[in-house]
Amino acid sequence: MDYETKVFPHTGGYGRYNRIVVVFSWFPSFAVTLNLFSDVFYTLIPDSYHCKPDPTLLPSAFLLSNFSTQGYLNLTIPWVNGSGRSQCELYKYPPNSSDLSENAPRERVPCTTGWEYSHVAGLQSNFVTEWNLVCSDYWKIPVQHICFMTGWILGYIFLGTLCDWLGRRRGFLLSVSLSSLLGVAVCLSRSVVVFLLLRLSQGASLAGLFVSSYIARLELCDPPHRLMVAMVSGFFGVVAELLLPGIAVLSRDWPVLQAVATLPLVLLLSYWCCPSVFPESPRWLLATVQIPQAKRSLQEFSKRNGVFLQDDLYPGETLLSEIDSVYGEDSQPRYHTALELRRTRVIWKNCLILGFTLFIGTGIQYCFTKNLHTFSNKFYFSYFLRVVTGALACIFLCLSINHFGRRGMLLLSAIITGLSSLLLLALTPYLQGGLVLVLSVVGLLFSQALAMLSAFFTCEVMPTVVRGGCLGLVLALGCVGRAASSLMELQNNGGYFLHHVVFASFAVLSVLCIMLLPESKRKPLPDSMKDGENQRRPPLFLSQPTRDSLPLLHTRAPLSEYNPDNYSRLVSATRKMLTKDSLPYRIAVPAHPPLLSNNETQEPETLKDVS
Repeated sequence: MDYETKVFPHTGGYGRYNRIVVVFSWFPSFAVTLNLFSDVFYTLIPDSYHCKPDPTLLPSAFLLSNFSTQGYLNLTIPWVNGSGRSQCELYKYPPNSSDLSENAPRERVPCTTGWEYSHVAGLQSNFVTEWNLVCSDYWKIPVQHICFMTGWILGYIFLGTLCDWLGRRRGFLLSVSLSSLLGVAVCLSRSVVVFLLLRLSQGASLAGLFVSSYIARLELCDPPHRLMVAMVSGFFGVVAELLLPGIAVLSRDWPVLQAVATLPLVLLLSYWCCPSVFPESPRWLLATVQIPQAKRSLQEFSKRNGVFLQDDLYPGETLLSEIDSVYGEDSQPRYHTALELRRTRVIWKNCLILGFTLFIGTGIQYCFTKNLHTFSNKFYFSYFLRVVTGALACIFLCLSINHFGRRGMLLLSAIITGLSSLLLLALTPYLQGGLVLVLSVVGLLFSQALAMLSAFFTCEVMPTVVRGGCLGLVLALGCVGRAASSLMELQNNGGYFLHHVVFASFAVLSVLCIMLLPESKRKPLPDSMKDGENQRRPPLFLSQPTRDSLPLLHTRAPLSEYNPDNYSRLVSATRKMLTKDSLPYRIAVPAHPPLLSNNETQEPETLKDVS
């Protein structure tokens, strides 16, 4: 049954209640983004730091009162040519030495009593400064980021699939409950291992929260409003990123910042008590053949939108009776998982291509932000420039997608991203700093547009019955691209050039893959696996309207008098009228059968005539 044309308009369409539910579905985007990018402040390394001087490494005759603070540091901390004081070493003098000059016999040893840090951007203490994750322990920072992204990958896959089994609302409530509980636990963590495990678990729950809310809001919209609803949720994320530095400055310590980031998740728990602000998707209920729940949900939506679905003199003409005629009153629910993609061809191809483009869009952003760091070492410069380009990417998609189509703009974003990356690879040594900055900003803008559009496109072309699992798979590939940057940091950016070359090549290759995608502009969302398989690739360039395409023999198809919709209505109406206790008329039926049948009464008369 076509939900977009036969069900959705009869429940009020994109009415007042649908708009209210969509507004409440935007707040999870703010909460998820706040918790996602707070990780940037947790793992930010201070601009300058050095070892704390250790008096036990100095000669026994050393008197601190004879030296100034600067002289004391010069005696204890080595100088490194071109970079100032050493960050990881101290001088160790012989115990009985009295010579403290530069030519004195001394050796370099690792830090023994910790480090002294300069002011961290936003926070006064974070994950790095509390557990001294510098020098030999620096590798724990990218490992923490990889663990966090691994949690997101697992959450996207498993909780996304769970949304197809339990529903959008149950998946949402489960994810927000887990993320709130784990967010509070992260605030109380006091060791590196516990912190890593809790962040991994919280990342998984946040991923489920993002998937469930993203799907639910799009399934409540008609085709003209889907793009705007998705992009406004992106603007909620941009607002969270803009507010995050100010929240970090006010919080000062990372546990306080974690508590503030967890607060919106705790507020989302109020959706437990108010089912009307985040109801179950009636589209999903109908696609999985949960007929009683779907009818109750449709009645609730129609009532709140000012449209009433109730039986009248001709119940076959109502929406609910038509649903009964199509699915039957005793139909059993049918659930699907992403594992069924193995038996599909078109759906699997679309999922693989969109996952590939999202992987490129997230992974190549590291290459562009790395060039921003070479232009300016200020943390806030690269941070706010990335946020502004994200907002511009949302605006660009809002203004262009409905005019030029999803596939065309995805193709344009991939082309510009690939060209910007190739130009930076080939011409960076020969370009001025301003041109490098322009190419990096353009590449960053269109790579973010590529990532946003890939996720939105996936949600539009995947069937309702497996939309959660498919979107989770695609977003998980995007997290793999994010984690690739942490692998480069784990090797001290030793493979940065190879990383840039690989992702630039992938961006060029994706141009050919995007041509195989269907177009979903102004089209209804597919609900069943059959609907997803029936999507076809349209031509990229439309044919000229003046082209002569008349067939040699013009034949007209015969008109069919059979209409399956009218027939189903007639059958439903007849069945329901016959099952009613009170009929508008009643056929008289004799209470007792006659003593003799017609044949028996005719036999005596025949015998009498013969005689």
